[in-house]
Parts: sequence; structure tokens; C-alpha cells
Amino acid sequence: MKAYETVIGLEVHVELATKSKIFCGCTTQFGGDPNTHCCPVCTGMPGTLPVLNKKVVEFAMAAGLAMNCKITQHCKFDRKNYFYPDLPKAYQISQLYLPICRDGGIEIETEAGKKTIRIHEIHMEEDAGKLIHDPWEDCTLVDYNRCGVPLIEIVSEPDMRSAEEVIAYLDKLRLILQYLGVSDCKMQEGSLRADINLSVRELGAREFGTRTEMKNMNSFKAIARAIEGERKRQIELLEEGKKVIQETRRWDDNKDTSFAMRSKEDAQDYRYFPEPDLPPIEISDEWLEEIRKRQPELRDEKMLRYEKEFDIPAYDAAIITGSKHLADLFEETVALCQKPKEVSNWLMVETMRLLKEQEMEPEEITFTPGQLAALIKMVDGNKINRTVAKEVFEKIFKENVDPEEYVEKNGLGMVSDDGLLRSTIEKIIADSPQSVADYKSGKTKAMGFIVGQTMKEMKGKADPGKVNQLVKEMLDSL
Repeated sequence: MKAYETVIGLEVHVELATKSKIFCGCTTQFGGDPNTHCCPVCTGMPGTLPVLNKKVVEFAMAAGLAMNCKITQHCKFDRKNYFYPDLPKAYQISQLYLPICRDGGIEIETEAGKKTIRIHEIHMEEDAGKLIHDPWEDCTLVDYNRCGVPLIEIVSEPDMRSAEEVIAYLDKLRLILQYLGVSDCKMQEGSLRADINLSVRELGAREFGTRTEMKNMNSFKAIARAIEGERKRQIELLEEGKKVIQETRRWDDNKDTSFAMRSKEDAQDYRYFPEPDLPPIEISDEWLEEIRKRQPELRDEKMLRYEKEFDIPAYDAAIITGSKHLADLFEETVALCQKPKEVSNWLMVETMRLLKEQEMEPEEITFTPGQLAALIKMVDGNKINRTVAKEVFEKIFKENVDPEEYVEKNGLGMVSDDGLLRSTIEKIIADSPQSVADYKSGKTKAMGFIVGQTMKEMKGKADPGKVNQLVKEMLDSL
């Protein structure tokens, strides 16, 4: 069998986090009863006119700058004509000839090393509605709530060669967009969707093979499986002496296979022409500079700063900055308690453990920086020990309790009465002659039994360090 190389380019559709749609005032809020977030403009009723949402242009510029693109300061919209049931006006307002961003690129890192993936363009457009297939009634219904939700489409060059590179690229895009605040990138809600353009060619060949497109992939796992499945399908066709047909395919993740949907359209099939209802966009130098100055610190810069400023390991910095919500939580908690390593430890150990147990994403965390800072201050001030702190943290994580109130209400504060501690240890020593004898004969581990019994008697509310110190003193004095 010949050796083949996979060639992959992506078209990534990103729903922008504006409060209203791209050309009307309807809400972009996810959900809602079908057909309640729409109006005559976004459903394309005759006689209506679009009005461009300025925030969409600013978000597109911010994304372009973060992805090292050139900003097209004189750009315009075009009309893309096609009929589909979820596009009631039978055309989509998009950008073909003068997209707002061009010629960019981002760096990814995989086990093979670092690599730059070039970005051909980023353009603005409106989203279509959504078809809902009802298997019970054997019919298809249409929800127009999503019509007119603003999108940017990020079109890469065919620079990726494996599923690993594709996932690294998508993850980098997701983090950039989240840090910019231009999208929540919730794939399960359709905020980030990818079309995969894939072909194979013999290793060493210069010409690209015939590509197919798999549309609207919305999970990293499905994308990785779809790439491997389509790669294998095309290689099998070529090995059998058959041709790969240029077409749009649908990936069925349950059946682990793809199905042909329609022949792949080219630009001329859409009969593009300049959008007559919208004037060109003029981006001044001043406006562009204003957006440039607003650009936040992105993940790569933040990660390096955490290592240097907070002296936390590179691994911890990478995990924490891998979620904007987690990074914000870290920084805001550090600002309140001035204990970066402690905050990092709580996030890296207990938070990650509970996220895994509860099958949650970091973005679903509900406890506040104030709650975590208060817990850390109680441990630091010897008001509670670390064992109790873990119990309290779990309550904070799951039930959003106030840590100080919870400790007081449940009597979990540290026992600082030396007299009570000494009398408890004396009683346990008196009841443990064998452990005392073992300790006196040089078996120092025997002391651990007495320490453990003391902590049990004190219901975990004693300072373990203090208990160890007193037990040793009292055993040595016998």
C-alpha cells in the first residue's frame, strides 16, 4: 500500500457574544421558545432593511488582530444567494470580495513541535435558523431564533496534516476568542462549529487531492473521529482505483461513518453580488488603533507572566490559563489573599478533582474568588486545619456556602486549648501501653497511632503540627 498524506483546512464559524443580532435589535440569547427571538428584519420580510451592529465589526477586528491578520479598512458585505428552509429570505449577507481580515496565522504546538497555521481570511456574516427533525412525527420543523445571530467565519489555509493538529488549532482559536470576550465558544450550543475540508495525496506529491467537506462539526472528539474516518475512506477509494468525488458529507458520530449530502458548491453557484442594502464599511486609523489598545492579555502571555510573577510551575500555569474563567478566578483570588501558590494548589488539586468527579467544565464553576480567599485566610490564620478546609471547600464548590459561616455553624474551628489537648493526649497514651513500649524501643512510627487517635478524639479540629509536637514531647518525657 502507498504512503499517503492528509491535507486539512478548516472553516470555523463563531457566534459572537453581542447582545443583539447583526442587523436588527433581536436578542442573541441561546434558547427560548422557538421563533420568539426573531423579527421581520432577521426573517427577511419584504420591505425590511438591515442596520449593521457596530459591535460585530469591533469583535471581528479584535479577532483579526489577535490572529495576526491585516485589517481591511475599506470592506463591504455581499449577498450569497441560496434557498434553504432555515434561511427564509433565500440569501445570506456575508463577505466574499473584501473580507474584514486577511493573511493571518497562529502558532500551535503538538508532540511534533511548533507550527504556524495560516489564516486565509476572517469574514462577518449572519447565521441561518435551525432545522429540528422530529422522528416521531416524521417531519422537520424550523426555528428562526438563530437567524441573524452574528458570525465570524475563520478560514484557514490547508496547512494541517492530522487530527492532532486540527484539535490544537481549534483549541488555540477557542482560547483566543474566549480571552478576547468575543464569543463563549460553547460547542454544545453551536457557538463554535467547524467545517472540515479534507483530501489525501501520495506522500511527496505536490498537487492536492480532491477534497470533501464535512459540515457543522461541534465537538473535538467527533472532529477527530471524522478526520480519521474520512481519511481512511478516501485512501480506500484510491487504492481501489476509484476517484474521490468533491462533495459535502455529513458525519454520523453514532455510526462512525460519513454520508454524501450534495455536490460541493463553488462561489459561482451562490451568485454573489454586492449587498445593495448596506453601505461599505470604512475603518479609520483611529478606530483601528482604539481596538488595538483594548486587546487583552492572551493565554500565551498570561502563562509566561504567571511563572515569573507568581512563581508557579509551568505545568500549573498551563492548566490554569487553559480556561479564561479559571485564570480570572486565580488572579482575583490572589488579589484578595496575596497567596498565589496556595490559590494555585487549591485550583490544581481540589478544584480539578471535583470538576472531574462532577463531570463539569471550569466555566461551570460557581464559587467566587472571595469564598476561596476566605478559606485560604482561615487556614493561614490557624482557624481551621487543612483536613477541615478540604471538607469546607467541597461544600463551597457544590453548594456555594459561605466558608466562615459554615465553619462557625458546624463547629469546625480549630481547638487551640493546650490544656484540653494535653489532657486528651495523656488519656490516649495511658490507654495505649503497647504503642508507648514500641516507641520507647525505637519504633518511632508507633507515635503515629497516638497522633491519629488524638485527631480522632478532637474530631479533626486540632492543629496536626501542634498534636505531633505535644505527643513527641510527652512520649519523650516518660
